[in-house]
Amino acid sequence: MSTKDGETAGVSRRSLLAGGVVLPALVPYSAQASTGGFGAPAAEDFTDGSAALAPDKIVHGACQFCNSACRLTIGMKAGRVISILGEPDDPVQDGNPCVKGPMMAQLAYNPLRLTTPLRRVAGAKGDPNSRFEPVSWDKALELIADKFLALRDQGEARAIANRTTGRLPRGTGSLVHRLFTLLGSPNDTDVGPVCNDAGGNALAATFGLGNFTNGYGVDEATGKQDLASARYILMLGTNQAETHPVTFAHLLRGHAKLIVVDPRRTPTAVLADEWVAPKPHTDFALVLGILHEVITTGRYDRRFVDQWVLGFNELRDHIIARGYTADWAASVTDVPARTIRRIAADYATTRPAAIFCNAGISHQLGAFDTYRAIAMLAAITGNIGVPGGGCNFMHNTWPGGLDLPPLTVPTPPQDMALPVGPDAFADAILTGKPYRLRAVITEGNPLISSANTNKVKKAYAALEFYVYTGLFMEEAAYYADVILPVVSGLEFEGVYMRRDDRAIRWQDAALPPVGQSRTDPQIWIDLAHAIARRDTKRPARHWTDAFPPAWRDHHNLWNTFVANTPGMGGMTVARLRARTEPLQWPCPTVSHPGVSTLYLDHPTWYQAAEALNPANRGKRFLTPSGKVEIYTPQLEATLAPSGHQALPVFFTHPEVTGAHPTIAYQDGFVANPVNPHALTHPVHIGVPGNDDIHRRYPLMGMTGRPSVAHFATVTHWTFTGEQLNGIRLVQIHPDTAARHRISNNDTVVIETPRGSVTATALLEPHIRPDTIYVPNTFGPAQQVGDIFGNPRYDAVNTLIDDHLYDNLSGQQAYKCFACRVKPAHE
Repeated sequence: MSTKDGETAGVSRRSLLAGGVVLPALVPYSAQASTGGFGAPAAEDFTDGSAALAPDKIVHGACQFCNSACRLTIGMKAGRVISILGEPDDPVQDGNPCVKGPMMAQLAYNPLRLTTPLRRVAGAKGDPNSRFEPVSWDKALELIADKFLALRDQGEARAIANRTTGRLPRGTGSLVHRLFTLLGSPNDTDVGPVCNDAGGNALAATFGLGNFTNGYGVDEATGKQDLASARYILMLGTNQAETHPVTFAHLLRGHAKLIVVDPRRTPTAVLADEWVAPKPHTDFALVLGILHEVITTGRYDRRFVDQWVLGFNELRDHIIARGYTADWAASVTDVPARTIRRIAADYATTRPAAIFCNAGISHQLGAFDTYRAIAMLAAITGNIGVPGGGCNFMHNTWPGGLDLPPLTVPTPPQDMALPVGPDAFADAILTGKPYRLRAVITEGNPLISSANTNKVKKAYAALEFYVYTGLFMEEAAYYADVILPVVSGLEFEGVYMRRDDRAIRWQDAALPPVGQSRTDPQIWIDLAHAIARRDTKRPARHWTDAFPPAWRDHHNLWNTFVANTPGMGGMTVARLRARTEPLQWPCPTVSHPGVSTLYLDHPTWYQAAEALNPANRGKRFLTPSGKVEIYTPQLEATLAPSGHQALPVFFTHPEVTGAHPTIAYQDGFVANPVNPHALTHPVHIGVPGNDDIHRRYPLMGMTGRPSVAHFATVTHWTFTGEQLNGIRLVQIHPDTAARHRISNNDTVVIETPRGSVTATALLEPHIRPDTIYVPNTFGPAQQVGDIFGNPRYDAVNTLIDDHLYDNLSGQQAYKCFACRVKPAHE
């Protein structure tokens, strides 16, 4: 399925851009008037001259609702936030916030905020009628300290785990890791396996760094636009109009031809020159077909391949021998072979060409291998290390380690970590395999984000000790023994980042902390000091020297990171605060411009690469060979124990229709080759699939963001988020709906072998008839929707099989599940 030319219902990208891109936003009337509102003629601004409505102070903060990390100009009056606007002097942002920016104030001014530490006093874990009582911070942290120390003294430090989240201030994970190192636990995990770790893993294996390769805006090293100079953009599994609206608007101001690959026509696809709709979970086959076409027609960049690529001949022979032709890919994906051939020709010959991917690829069973194949495509066409090109895989974690001074005390030995990905927590709690977890802290909400929600509920109900940190009494909080309140983004002073292109901002706090809430770094520093007070086996200085109280001030903590982290010497607080634009990592000195295009053949890149590691001196690519590594014997040997190969072998989710080759998990564990500190299940790739499940569950389901109004679960706790999009709208093709006797706005039930959830039917002709789209992030504890009469929904991940996952990155397969749908009244 595909459509061309970006023309839909009288709207085209060209006509939209002719009048400028105006993003939907809730902004003060004064701002609407000054810019003509949402494309409307300019109106009088009746707030001009108003003593009551003129800000007496402007604070420069940052929006923390998505990876665009927009700078916010926050108008204050008598200590209150009265307006939130964008940053007009940032050329990428161009003054625009999206609809979510002003919603930041609704997290601070919210009667449902947690304001004091709490401890459980009554009720079964998970019971919404559980009772908690307020306690002091000292008491709450000492309860945690006592449990951690007891487990350590029993030889069970590995039974302690932490799971971070994307909302955290940069550097929190480094503090968690430091504390866990002193305890002796290996199980401090980040949010990446739930979000987008697979792309970073694949980029690191291929090019040397696990990062988005190019940048938004002008590259200060060359004085030229980077991604906005692309002439061809291929987007696979990324709906940037809703997930990255401000940076997407920046791309639209360029002149690239835009191709969007997605099983449904998203708002991004509406603005594309062509929309291509493959079956869910078959992007891997599509990319292999493109690779075959580029190689066999000789459209690869011979000069770049000869100079910079290892393993091209092996790739060529492998792709041809496997028969991964455009016709084969068409049989798997349901995309016409002629479309695949055209995309291959256009991508290879329209330079520079950029590829963008997001969760639509990351949340697939073969995420790592799919991303590797995409990286190979960029490499052989010479679209890596050039402005306007690259592999721009959305990523949710800090681009490199944030280092603190070395510990000065002996640390206990650590066992291997649990399999990568916090969804391994449930198995470890319930089965004790590979060993049992007994105490967990989370900064996110596993009752919404983890696969197979019913199983996760059982695990957290059985967990011996659980600490929830957050803004609200979310679903996970009702399972907690201790609850810790954290600040929202407007109450935090420190660093935030545009996590895609490694761009760092400093944000000032507009408001004091609500109640007794603390920042996440402060919580971990204070926990270390509580452990110091309670530890009878180690002197207090064992902990306090490792966590100086001065680090509670983020200025001091950030300057410590800058002083100790390679490649960051130029990212000082003073420099960041002086900029309206973010500064891109790596940036080794205060005179260095930062790096927009990774691997660019330019002196500033070689300087930055050497600053990251002296062994990189003279290297363009930061692999062992200094070249792009498609295939090497070393890489093959590294991946082999896990069941993977250096060269791509197609497989897909067993619940994709068509009985394609799939995956089988072996018993036992091996060291994870891309996360060697952790264990993983080895797999057999390419085992025969079958269509048995589709006799009972004939449709393929996908999950994803509800709309631009939401980001994760937190926006469901805002008035605006629930007013705009408080109903879970499942997108169903009209023909599919008719077969199941479903009308628009009917309440429907979606079922899988794991369980069922409800939603409201949204009949959408621009989604594949064999596919439904079920928005995620809704949950039963979200009280704000009650104002509008919105239903309380069970988590959509009730539908997902947690045992089907990428065994290298830990990514869960949220983007395909066999399901059926029926009217709720049946």
